[in-house]
Amino acid sequence: MKPFEGIRVLDLTHVLAGPFCTFQLAVLGADVIKIEDPDNPDMTREESVFPELAGAQYGTYFLAQNAGKRAITLNLKSEEGHAIMCRLISSADVLVQNYSGDALEKLGFGYEQASAINARLIYCSLTGFGRTGPKANHPAYDVVIQAFSGLMAANGSGEAGPTRVGPPMVDYGTGAQAALAISAALFQRQQSGIGQKIDVSMLDAAFMLMSASVTDTIANGKPPQAHGNIHPKYAGYRTYDTKDGLLMVGAWTNRQLSNLMKALGEEQISQEILDTKRENIALSLEKHTDIITRHLTTRTADEWELALNEAHVPAARVRTVDEALNHPQIASRQGLQANPEVRLKGVPAKLPVAAFAYQHGSPSLDRPPPTLGEHTSEILSEIGYSDEEIAELRIANAI
Repeated sequence: MKPFEGIRVLDLTHVLAGPFCTFQLAVLGADVIKIEDPDNPDMTREESVFPELAGAQYGTYFLAQNAGKRAITLNLKSEEGHAIMCRLISSADVLVQNYSGDALEKLGFGYEQASAINARLIYCSLTGFGRTGPKANHPAYDVVIQAFSGLMAANGSGEAGPTRVGPPMVDYGTGAQAALAISAALFQRQQSGIGQKIDVSMLDAAFMLMSASVTDTIANGKPPQAHGNIHPKYAGYRTYDTKDGLLMVGAWTNRQLSNLMKALGEEQISQEILDTKRENIALSLEKHTDIITRHLTTRTADEWELALNEAHVPAARVRTVDEALNHPQIASRQGLQANPEVRLKGVPAKLPVAAFAYQHGSPSLDRPPPTLGEHTSEILSEIGYSDEEIAELRIANAI
């Protein structure tokens, strides 16, 4: 049995952060119902590396965080759609939404309105800046939050200037924070018997992803400086050229740096490092950098990765995503799992699921990403609508 079996989640989210949140609940057993406007579905359905999938509203960007869900189309602006939503809320445990501003409140489904229907409902809102403060109603995407939060200024190098992190890390970090908040609220409800209102901010999530940097900045008033792949203090914590490519070395502690020098055959330097106080390591930055540079160019990145790892030194060849996916380490884990049904040409045979596994009841994919409105009739039947009523709802453009 998975942790959230028997839990129903209404997913009124789009793009990445919200759908990733509900995806994490789905792979843990929740019955997640993705609710989309029939005329304005999740925009990621049309984002894809294959135009054919985008045209079929089954884009690869959508697939990444929507497997395991059921999908219903619903026109919330219609009287009939409003009634359906009320019935869904009465049957649900969780509602997750990332509508901008008070758009959902205007449709009659804000927290106060939804909790009046179901007092046990966990109601989670995800927005760029949160529901309070002067920017509460301002729009945002991942890159906007990277810029606003200081993350972009802390990334890159002095020569290149502020550089955004390529993948939408803030979106996925926000989704993970929201999934944690919902999980905790469900546990809390088990004890209190009452629902909860959750306010998740992408900006707050960005700060959580930079916790150490934020703490340092609060302490001394100085923001982190962008230094790219070269640490300004520690020679063992940066990229180096090898015989055939880049190697990222992560020798952070004195012991790791000592092990690195020993693996390079520099026994005397290795012992000197062990005898040096941590705060004085940076004094030998140039000396250590020259030694490491000279040695690492003599072998390939793969050879050094293996040799240094065996010497208990964190290090990895700088890989592309496709190279990493093909490594046997990935095959040994459960993070990527088979897509339960490959429906169209170009749909990936595997999808990312979760970053952890349990001894029993692990996260898993039980159903493929849904097509638009795929389960509308099925779900409406479950909440009491007859086949005749469903047909009438289609004629009325309510679904």
